[in-house]
Amino acid sequence: MPERQPLHRTQRQPSAFPPVIKNLLIINVLVFFAQFVAETTSTGWMIQLLSAGALYPPGSGDALAAMAQASGQVPTIFGRARPAALVMPGFQPWQVVTYAFLHADLFHILINMYVLWMFGMQIEQQWGSRRFGVYFFVCVIGAALAQVLIRWGAPVPTLGASGGVFGVLLAFGMMFPERRIMLLFPPIPIKAKWFVIGLGALELFAGVSGGQSGVANFAHLGGALAGLLLIQYWRGKLPVAPTRTMRW
Repeated sequence: MPERQPLHRTQRQPSAFPPVIKNLLIINVLVFFAQFVAETTSTGWMIQLLSAGALYPPGSGDALAAMAQASGQVPTIFGRARPAALVMPGFQPWQVVTYAFLHADLFHILINMYVLWMFGMQIEQQWGSRRFGVYFFVCVIGAALAQVLIRWGAPVPTLGASGGVFGVLLAFGMMFPERRIMLLFPPIPIKAKWFVIGLGALELFAGVSGGQSGVANFAHLGGALAGLLLIQYWRGKLPVAPTRTMRW
């Protein structure tokens, strides 16, 4: 068997916008601009294309078809119902990735991109771009799988990069557990490890209680869980381990 070697990679020239973070920010902003144009101009083909990228749970096609038959309209990513002919109802495989590049409103994209940049740039500098890119999209897909399992058949689309962002927060809390983060509300410093644990507990409570209508709490938790499993795999802590383990 090949000997396991520790793997630790740091970029030689730290950047405020490492490649993966920079490209994710650019793509998300461009897609959000496309959403704005489609919404304000009511351009049918743009609405159809963008709606096809949202995450519709498996089994939602029948419910959407019933809505379309009853009223001629179905819920879309644009905050209100649209004519059924303009959207692609039901689950499609590519949606487990594309939903992460769509956002509900300006605040949604601003908070996701800010947190991704603030915490993700330090992780990408430590891990390298390739490993960070793999990690982010594993978290995105893990969040999508959790959401479709919880919301199976529900005719409501899910969108946003929050699942990947929660995975990034988990990685930051594990890498820099003692680093202090200044919260906005309330404005107090807190160690990263307690911030991540507390945020996870709040998401679990909100998901179980249903106290945050319209928020995909279990998708957030699914992204964090996928990230945890991948990190443990890289560290050689799972029954199946890579040939080279990550040095923490």
